[in-house]
Amino acid sequence: MKTLDEIVNNYEEWSVFLDDRFGVRLAQFLTQEQLEKIGFKWNSDEPYPEPKEWTRENILVQLKEDVEFGFEKALDRKGISASLMFAVVLRWNRVLEEGLEDYPEDNYAMYLPLFKATAEKYGWENPIGDDSGSEDYYNEEYDEGLYCD
Repeated sequence: MKTLDEIVNNYEEWSVFLDDRFGVRLAQFLTQEQLEKIGFKWNSDEPYPEPKEWTRENILVQLKEDVEFGFEKALDRKGISASLMFAVVLRWNRVLEEGLEDYPEDNYAMYLPLFKATAEKYGWENPIGDDSGSEDYYNEEYDEGLYCD
């Protein structure tokens, strides 16, 4: 498993263009100093919260929520949200280094296979069952057929 220092000290490799949902989730584990090091700021009159402990168990709790949310967005055909959650789930898998860290990042055309692989690995709910999540798209009413790879 990656250490928190590895991620904070090399955060440019972990952040996501457009919307840094991973950084927002990572923030719960960071001190205020670490938060600022990755480019975020605490903008509240409230005291900075105590960071969660950086443990596999705590990371899995967050990853499970993110996989569930990713499935929801992908199945509801919310492409932008699904792609952002793909990036988040991929990064948590890279943090954990438990077999899914080398999933291709350029596989944005199909989000469900990563969500499914992660859910199956950890024994979580998999709403697509035996479906691979990566079938070709064909719509007879629209055209002779469209292929998406």
